[in-house]
Amino acid sequence: MNGKRKFWSSIVAGAVTGGLLSLLNKEARNYGKNLVEKTGRTVTYFAKNPQETVELAKGAVEMVSSFVDRNSKNALNAIEQVEQTVSRFKK
Repeated sequence: MNGKRKFWSSIVAGAVTGGLLSLLNKEARNYGKNLVEKTGRTVTYFAKNPQETVELAKGAVEMVSSFVDRNSKNALNAIEQVEQTVSRFKK
């Protein structure tokens, strides 16, 4: 457990260090500033329009669900084909 904690804390520390170093570049600072401003506007908009937020979330969940349904059938079919191939080589 201690190794796991050290691994992830090192990943986070590296990401933070890299992010801070990237701010030495003016273009990177401007990009980050614009990104934060755009994200703030988006969050504010969705907070002020909760009904639209719920509708968009519902649409996204339905789209993901449909995608999973379609592709789970394909995945099961592929697994069955692999299983049949493996069983042929076992004989």
